[in-house]
Amino acid sequence: METGGLSAAALANGDLGSQRERTLVPERLQKREHERQLEVERRKQKRQDQEVEEEKSDFFASAFARERSAVEELLESGESVERLEEAAARLQGLQKLINDSVLFLAAYDLRQAQEVLARLQAALAKRRQELQPKKRFAFKTRKKDAASATQVASAPDAPAAEGSLTSPPPLKEEGDFDSSWICGFSNLQSQVLEKRAEELHQQDVLLTQLRNCTIKLYGNPNTLRLTKAQGCTLLCGPVSTSVFLEDCSDCVLAVACQQLRVHTTKDTRIFLQVTSRAIMEDCTGIQFAPYTWSYPGIDKDFEGSGLDKNKNNWNDVDDFNWLARDVASPNWNVLSEEERRIQWD
Repeated sequence: METGGLSAAALANGDLGSQRERTLVPERLQKREHERQLEVERRKQKRQDQEVEEEKSDFFASAFARERSAVEELLESGESVERLEEAAARLQGLQKLINDSVLFLAAYDLRQAQEVLARLQAALAKRRQELQPKKRFAFKTRKKDAASATQVASAPDAPAAEGSLTSPPPLKEEGDFDSSWICGFSNLQSQVLEKRAEELHQQDVLLTQLRNCTIKLYGNPNTLRLTKAQGCTLLCGPVSTSVFLEDCSDCVLAVACQQLRVHTTKDTRIFLQVTSRAIMEDCTGIQFAPYTWSYPGIDKDFEGSGLDKNKNNWNDVDDFNWLARDVASPNWNVLSEEERRIQWD
């Protein structure tokens, strides 16, 4: 009887186990089906997102090519100020198109578009220069720059103002785009240097071999290059295209631009407004913070530059010497809130 009872109990337990197993099978199947459906939806959403990105990219390529051709035609036949102003207006439209497309464009396509825009802006500046009377440009600008540098000099024994650049030789490096540098300062130390909006408008600015200088650029340049500077403070209004920083140390910059490129530079603080991204290479001790410099008329200069004042990727930095995505680069960091409190004037 006892054996029979055990057998009955075992059979009962077996039946309960089988029942539980039969109950769990549908649950596992339902869970697996649910996961499968989620994966299908995820792939579908990814495919739709990709199609949207492709549509946006195709629209950008078409619109950019159309406007580029229109600008090139205006520049080729630009024998009047009116046609050049129309080209300038279209270039501002191109600038805005690029700024609005930064988030979905591939890095290569973005870089190509920026280079095309920079070449067109350099060609526009050259055509404007050609339409100006030569007599009015050649010597008067040099004297004006020299007088300006003399008036703002802060050290009486500093080098003479012939360091003000009127037409320095172009640097044949990335970012130059065969443009002619026609505005800037060089070979100066311990001076306060300034240029106003009428001198800077859509010009390519070169600042080189400066030591312990404060440079204030009020206006809207086309490009800006600072090279071989030490212990300098540079404050600049919105730059339509790129800012290049090279071979500098112990400097403080406040710049607004479409793209920032920093090479072989160390121990430098950059207060930045950038609509695409900052790129650095062979640098150490670089610190970033949002752009905070202001002056009367800066809103108008932002409008003329084509930059979106409300878009700032100041802490989106690509370090070409640090490829690890999951570990922060040791070559740059973000300035603390306390360190950002600077009185510019």
